[in-house]
Amino acid sequence: MGRTASLAVVVFALLAAGLLPLPCRSGLIAPPLAQAQNLGDRTVTGNVYDGQSDPVSGAVVFLQNQKSKTIRSYTTDTSGSFSFAQVDMTQDFNLWAEKGSRKSGVKVVSSWDARKKWVGDLKLK
Repeated sequence: MGRTASLAVVVFALLAAGLLPLPCRSGLIAPPLAQAQNLGDRTVTGNVYDGQSDPVSGAVVFLQNQKSKTIRSYTTDTSGSFSFAQVDMTQDFNLWAEKGSRKSGVKVVSSWDARKKWVGDLKLK
């Protein structure tokens, strides 16, 4: 293979791989720029219940980022409800509640869960 043919093969391979833009009258034809997928934020809401399934007012609900270990907290209202806004959908979180010596099990709010509104109840033991 001659030098010109070798150069043509290399140029064609670069064009095919999208590594070399193709000139045209209106500028360059290039593959679209890669952009990160913006999953955005979600809300995490629910209720805290005691052993008799009654709502628990004044329980503290914790939302812990599994990677950074940062914790956000929310004190339940009179109906036992809690709500966290602007929860990053690309991160995994642990969610649990405490009141006095009682604590709920830990639930995971997973980055694999695509719901924009995550709802889960917590039961104190």
